[in-house]
Amino acid sequence: MPIVVNLDVMLARRKMKSKDLADAVGISETNLSLLKQGHVKGVRFATLEAICRVLECQPGDLLEYRAG
Repeated sequence: MPIVVNLDVMLARRKMKSKDLADAVGISETNLSLLKQGHVKGVRFATLEAICRVLECQPGDLLEYRAG
C-alpha cells in the first residue's frame, strides 16, 4: 500500500503510549492499533484532527505516500 502510517513514530517522539492516545482521542485501542498498522480503508477527518491535536503534529507527520 503506498500510504504509510507513521503513528508509532510520533507516539515514540512524544513518549506517549497508544492507550493514552486512544483515551485522549476517544477511540478504542483496537481501532488505534489497526490505524497504526495501516489496516484501515480510511480515517475520519475528526479522528485525524484529534490525533494531531493531542500529538501536536501535522497530518503529514502521520501519513506518508511512498510510490511503489
